[in-house]
Amino acid sequence: MTCELIAECCQNHNGSREILKKMIHASAEAGATYAKIQALRSSELTFRERFEEGQVLPDGTTKVIKRPFQAEQDRLKKLDLSDDDEAWFVEECKRAGIKSMITVFTRLSTQRLVDAGFDAVKIASYDCRSTSLLKEVSQSFRNVVVSTGASFDNEILDAAKLFGKNQVSFLHCVTIYPTPLDQLHMNRMDWLRQFSIKVGFSDHTTPAATNLKASMLAIALDADIVERHFTVLEPHETRDGPVSINPSQLRVLCDFAKLSRESRIEKLSADWPEWKIGLGQQTRDLSATELLNRDYYSGRVASWRDGQQISNQ
Repeated sequence: MTCELIAECCQNHNGSREILKKMIHASAEAGATYAKIQALRSSELTFRERFEEGQVLPDGTTKVIKRPFQAEQDRLKKLDLSDDDEAWFVEECKRAGIKSMITVFTRLSTQRLVDAGFDAVKIASYDCRSTSLLKEVSQSFRNVVVSTGASFDNEILDAAKLFGKNQVSFLHCVTIYPTPLDQLHMNRMDWLRQFSIKVGFSDHTTPAATNLKASMLAIALDADIVERHFTVLEPHETRDGPVSINPSQLRVLCDFAKLSRESRIEKLSADWPEWKIGLGQQTRDLSATELLNRDYYSGRVASWRDGQQISNQ
């Protein structure tokens, strides 16, 4: 069985349905299994006082990220997709011959995504510990992908208990943007195999600096799924552009995934003789950068009903 490739459109559509259409068809033509968008809405962003100014200790160490609410909401407003856009995305994926996937961020959005007809949903790594959200998703979808990058081991164990092994796939990732090759810790995929039939890797490396090495390593190590940020624009035209691959690079990955395991290792070794630096550890502590990102992104958004905030916990 070849590796399934997820083309993560993320925010690289710049709020344009026309750009998104090009992304859907380009990812399908390249051979990806899924095209994916995000159900993030600027109206769901939560105000948290401590991120307005952040906090830097006297020795220069950052304790709290500075990410002012208004600037972030204004940025996200330009990228909002509507309910109609999401339903259209599903139908356009069908026309292009590719499966549809979406990242769900809030509990009250789950039924909307069921009604839209998505083939699969993803849980971002910052929500792996969001028990109420996971329960909602487990009851609504048969194909769920859970990213684990910013999660502690016990949180992954608890999350796994909410799903059937055939229902969920766990992805390893490193929530450092971009991720250095010597901090990939790709061996963690083996640790995740105790929780689900399929495991994989969500890649946040920079193609301009590291080409496709990280994704190829994951595929060579028998990842069942690899997710890559994807764009049809130039890297500088979107926020996620620098960590995104283009259609020709996606095709290279799809073709690489079709090779035998022996051929994958042979090609990887020829292109990247030092590939074992990416293996790392099966279990590890999160780095300071990852802990800062976890602090900010956990609880970043929430559902609202009748003026009340609905927690994912």
